[in-house]
Amino acid sequence: MKFGVAFSNAGPLAYPEPFAALVQTAEECGFESIWTVEHVVVPVGYRSRYPYSPDGRMPGPDNVPLSDPLIPLAYAAAITRKLRLGTGILILPQRHPVYVAKEVATLDVLSGGRAILGIGSGWLAEEFATVGVPFEERGARTDEAIRAIRTLWQPGPQSFEGKFFRWGPVESNPKPIQQPGVPIVIGGHSAPAARRAARLGDGFFPAFSDPSSLASLLDVMRAECQRVGRNPADIEITTGAFTVDAELVKRYAELGVHRVVIGPPGFDPDSIKDGLRRFADTVMRAT
Repeated sequence: MKFGVAFSNAGPLAYPEPFAALVQTAEECGFESIWTVEHVVVPVGYRSRYPYSPDGRMPGPDNVPLSDPLIPLAYAAAITRKLRLGTGILILPQRHPVYVAKEVATLDVLSGGRAILGIGSGWLAEEFATVGVPFEERGARTDEAIRAIRTLWQPGPQSFEGKFFRWGPVESNPKPIQQPGVPIVIGGHSAPAARRAARLGDGFFPAFSDPSSLASLLDVMRAECQRVGRNPADIEITTGAFTVDAELVKRYAELGVHRVVIGPPGFDPDSIKDGLRRFADTVMRAT
């Protein structure tokens, strides 16, 4: 089992000292990856329901610091050597795929091939309105952007023709070190996300899923794989929970999970180091 740390750029972790403590201690303790989250803005008084909490609100106040998902990963690349660097997730339909392809390829080159592009279609309608992207188009835009990004990672000049994005032959360099491209992990805990992972993903990341909900989602993903003629074993499964112990990791493994992520164990350097080392001793080494 691989282990990662999610929400690695939120709150105090948006600032250098605690973030450096998190990523360097994670690598020291044997964690395989860190994962950043994204909201470019948080509209005050939003009414959209956050899908990962019973009250429909994101943790913390609306003004919680939340840094860009890619720039901290470049910072982490410079102060680590082995840690995989993932967006978990980047809200793909809010961004132009030409920029995403360039930025993620750059991260992959600078990190020596350690990038993972985790993407989602988003849930916060008011944020989409702020950036001028129709919320109702987010699913179709996500699918098309994935195809467009993969095109730009191929050798030589590439053109693309879609409903939302189109261009003639262009050069986009450097190409990622990982070939045929940086792994694209589909985030989300809905049936459409599971089907998208089957069609277009290298991985599937239903965040913070209990085993019964996860089992249902994986059934949807595997059924879609059968429909499109794909082997579900080729899709890497990532999930986690707010509280993870060795027994839960065992249950995830029985479902076919490849990677378990946890939240930060604290927000100051001492609590981060103590919490990650304790988790490594009591869970990682016991599984």
